[in-house]
Amino acid sequence: MITAVALLVVSLTALSNPDEQEKVKEVITMSYVEGIHNLGSLDEVAKGFHPDFEMLINRDGVLTKYPISAWIESMKKSRAANPNQTAERTDVNFISIDVTGNAATAKFELIKGGKVIFTDYMFLYKFGEDWKIVSKIFYRH
Repeated sequence: MITAVALLVVSLTALSNPDEQEKVKEVITMSYVEGIHNLGSLDEVAKGFHPDFEMLINRDGVLTKYPISAWIESMKKSRAANPNQTAERTDVNFISIDVTGNAATAKFELIKGGKVIFTDYMFLYKFGEDWKIVSKIFYRH
């Protein structure tokens, strides 16, 4: 009985804790925006994405999956082929973060050169103390 009560208290704390929203934003910012779009640390990318992450891509009505392992490998090859590459700065505008227990969704815009280039929808789960990005869909502007 005590275990069930403790789990209920932990769950209710996570439900009402705005700190969890900030942690979700931090993972997305560091691993995705800085790590991928701003050519940051690939270790940071791997740290914030669950190994089974998949981006779902809708190309003309055909749904394809792009796993994080393929994405990281592509970035490694690109960076090795052009070690001095730079990217125009990408910024993020969070529209909404919704956290319920150990599950979260985030809707945000990626902005480059003052223009919105993507609206992303990310889905995260909390594993222990860490939020991990598990899936993503997007709209390219």
